[in-house]
Parts: sequence; structure tokens; C-alpha cells
Amino acid sequence: MAKKNTAEIGFEAQIWSAADVLRGNMDAGEYKHVILGLIFLKYISDKFEDKYNELVKEGEGFEEDRDEYAAETIFYVPIEARWDKIAKNAHTEEVGTVIDDAMRAIEKENKTLKGILPKTFARPELNKQALGEVVDLFTNIQMADHGDKKDILGRTYEYCLSKFAEREGKRAGEFYTPASVVKTLVAILKPFDGRVYDPCCGSGGMFVQSKNFIENHSGNIQNISIFGQDSNPTTWKMARMNLAIRGIEADLGEHQADTFLNDLHKTLKANYILANPPFNLKKWGQEKLQDDVRWKYGVPPKGNANYAWIQHMIHHLAPNGKLGIVLANGSLSSTTSGEGKIRENIIKDDLIEGIVALPTQLFYTTGIPVCLWIINKNKKQKGKTLFIDAREIGTLVSRKLRELSDEDIAKIADTFTAFENNELEEEKGFSAAVETKEIAKHDYILTPGRYVGFKDPEDDGIPFEEKMNKLTKELDGLFKESNKLENDIRKSLGEIGFEF
Repeated sequence: MAKKNTAEIGFEAQIWSAADVLRGNMDAGEYKHVILGLIFLKYISDKFEDKYNELVKEGEGFEEDRDEYAAETIFYVPIEARWDKIAKNAHTEEVGTVIDDAMRAIEKENKTLKGILPKTFARPELNKQALGEVVDLFTNIQMADHGDKKDILGRTYEYCLSKFAEREGKRAGEFYTPASVVKTLVAILKPFDGRVYDPCCGSGGMFVQSKNFIENHSGNIQNISIFGQDSNPTTWKMARMNLAIRGIEADLGEHQADTFLNDLHKTLKANYILANPPFNLKKWGQEKLQDDVRWKYGVPPKGNANYAWIQHMIHHLAPNGKLGIVLANGSLSSTTSGEGKIRENIIKDDLIEGIVALPTQLFYTTGIPVCLWIINKNKKQKGKTLFIDAREIGTLVSRKLRELSDEDIAKIADTFTAFENNELEEEKGFSAAVETKEIAKHDYILTPGRYVGFKDPEDDGIPFEEKMNKLTKELDGLFKESNKLENDIRKSLGEIGFEF
């Protein structure tokens, strides 16, 4: 009987542990591209090889026909770039050069990958013996996703992204949003069909989780079109590779670009927008965009891009579109530089469907508390906003990091569904549906704690009178002890000549 894919026994962690030997003195940022590039190369090689063998069995001589692969969105891998050649050179000093040449050959053959793949394996500081051992590890397992096997390589790619985020700390915010946060947004918005957009897409995590959601709910990935953009050229390349591994076709533009100053999707009206923009971005180009059409609710301050991101996304929403955005909690209550007025205008336009206050320690990149804004161009519950205070949920998986479980995510998403269907049973300390006129009384501040109240104390089953009798007895004993201590102190002070 064939051995099952080792995803079931922690293959992702095994790859990370083995590949970590490669790091040596390399900076985590550089090392990241070496590992992710190698994973990508193995993936497209496996996909190609599966199709190649299928064509050989058919016996029609089409195994080298590029069109056969293009028809199934499989990258054609030229002979000099195929994994068997890399595997044969695994334990030679030339292994790095062989891999670099393979990357160049694949880019030359597949124009959509031009300039995307890393070609840094021949560098002297990369331990060639360790590189060969990782190549061996990849060689000894079939990673292509076919039949009912899991997409183990995609999972490994995502796992390694999270490990690099942990390693790089604050710099990781450029490319990684924790999976549980992304899953929460996806579970709330339910992007089944239409145009999905992320204007600061990082490594493409929002798109990956959207695909997973659709597949887990028996939907069809062909029913969505994906659009994205990112200003960081390295991160943009990572997104292209991440989506290619998942078989996701996306329009990320022909190059990286600043979303505010060079909007690559100016005419796009998206059905769903999911984004985790940089928190409290200071220098974002406001002085060049004073009269921009996107600022319908007011010109955002030049020292903070939060309300620029919000308005950019509202501008790109279709008439019935929904968006979910991760922002710093300051966005809920700030009144500086006109932010309070912009927020008031958005609320008066009845766009905010819900606000979720998230627990701390969800991000490798920052310790500041964050929240989710859910905006809907066509709310079912007109004139009402759902507030959820989820600060007490989640589980610490390490001293510094917290994650939301599937049950936590389902509770938040189900609360939104109940609210939309007018079936919400408010839970003190957790959820409340609030009319806009009530929000106005709070000066249009959106902090959930103001509206959900305090959780009722748990009933311990002890009758009130019994509890009070016990407490008064304990208090009486404390008073007697206090009087005794006071007399002892007075006596001690008197003995040394200090009486009062």
C-alpha cells in the first residue's frame, strides 16, 4: 500500500527544520526567497511531471507540446530545468548554479514568470551541502496536488511564510497577515463569486483563503476574478509565486506600484475587498492627491493613511459590494486632522455593517490592538451597525502569539449572519446591534466596548443571603485583626518613646 502524504505527520515543520540548516549567516529576508523559491520550483516540476507522464501514456507524442500544458494552466518546464537534473546534481558544488539556470529557463519559457523567480542559489555563502540535503528531502516525496491528496506544497509555502514572519518580526508586516485573521474576514464576507480585490496584497494570503473558503463550501473557484496590487517589488513577486502554487489566476498588474499614487485598477468595482494595509502609515503622498476623486468623505490627513485606505476601498466597491479591512484601533475613535468628521460622514452614509475588536498578540509585527471594519454598500439592516468585542477570545500558542480557533472564527461569522438576517440575540460583553442615532450620541466613536456593555457575572449557585453571611463574617474577622495590629503598633511605638 502506498504511503500517505506526510502532510498528516507535520511535513511542513519537517521541511522548515531541514531547510533552516541552509540559513547560516544569511539575513532572514534573503533566506526567505531561497526557501520559497525552491518550494515553488519543486511544485511546478511535480505538476509538469504528472501531466508529462499522462501524455506519454496516451502515446500520441504530445508530451513536449507546450499547448497541452497551457490548456490546463500548468507551467511548461524545459528539459534543463526538470527536477531529475537538479536531483542528480544535489551533491555537487554546482547544485546552486544548476538551480539558478533552471529558474532562468523556466522564466524564459513562461513569460508570466519573467523576473519573478529567485536566482541566488549559487551565492558563495549558501551552504551547498545543506542545499543538497534539502533537495534530497524534496526529491523523496511527491508533492503535486492531484486526486484527493492535499495541497501539501501550498500548505508548506504558507507555513514557511508564517515562520519567516516570526523570524523577521516587524518587517514581516509587508508580506504576511496571520491566517486566523484572514480566515475571519473571509468567513464574514463569504466571497463566493464576482471580483475579489486587495489593494495591498502582500504575499496573497487573502486570495489563498478566499480560494480555500470556496472549495470548503463546494463552490467553484472559476466564479471569482482576483485583482491585487502591492508597492513592494519583492513582496509582489512572492504573491505571484504563492498564487501560482495554488493554481490561482490573478491580475496583480504588470509590476509593483503604489496604490495611492498609481492605482493599477482605476476602473475596478469589486464585489469583495479584503485587506490588511500598513497600520497608521505616515508618508503616503497626501500632498499630491488633494483633489482625488476617492476622498468622497473628506481629505485624509497626511500623517496617517487609515482613512485613505478606507476611502480608496469604498471607491472601488460595486453597488452591492462588501469589504473587510484590518486597522489599528485608533481608527475607531481618532478625531485629529479631520478623521472624526470623515468617520461621521461614512457612518451617516450607512456604510458600516460591523466593527470587531480583536484580541492582542495576533500579529508578529505589532503589539497594538487592532480591529476589523466591515463595510457594505447595501446593508440588509439599514440604520444599524453590529459591534463585536472579541478581545477575550483566542488562544496563546506561544508567549508572544495568539491565534483564533475555528470555533472563535465561526462565532464571529455566525454573529454577523444572525445580524444580517435580523435574528441576532445580543450577548452582553460580546455583541450588540446599535442604531445610528445611538452612535451619534457617542460622537460617532466606533469602539465596541461602548456599546456591548459588560458580561454578566457567572452565577456560582450560592444563595445571596448565604454569600453575604459568609462575607460579613470574614469582614468581621478582618476588622478584629486590624484592631489587634493597631494596638500592637501603638504599644511598640510607646516603648521607644513615641506615643500618640
